[in-house]
Amino acid sequence: MQPLSFTSSFSDTKHMKVWLSTAALLLVLSQPLTASRIYGLLHFPPRGGFYNVVHRWTGRTAIVLTLPVAYHCIFMLGFGTENTRVYIHSLLGSSVYGVFLAKVFIVRAKGFPAWALPIAGGVLFLILLGLWLTSALWFFRKFGMGI
Repeated sequence: MQPLSFTSSFSDTKHMKVWLSTAALLLVLSQPLTASRIYGLLHFPPRGGFYNVVHRWTGRTAIVLTLPVAYHCIFMLGFGTENTRVYIHSLLGSSVYGVFLAKVFIVRAKGFPAWALPIAGGVLFLILLGLWLTSALWFFRKFGMGI
């Protein structure tokens, strides 16, 4: 049985994966900035809950954009060890949703130390950045940016 395909607007699966992961990365880049504003490390307008909403929705959207990418990676490619880049990418990909769930759990649960949430968020940020560097950036450098 052939896996489902999410490539409707793209020329092929690889282009779909690199562009969705690039869009997710652009959203993820806003996460440290909005988190810094939420926790008062940075001060710039507007005031109020605006940054909480932006932080949540850019994070949610970024994770949703990664789902078809992960689906294709898991069911079409699997865990790869053929070279260092692929091996590192597979290790990072294997951990991304676990770290995401841990971060959400820390946000929702009581009793964690104050440093737990920034550490979890930072680790998630670094994993997503590492995934992009070992996949989309590599692809763009090797094949160009064409859709």
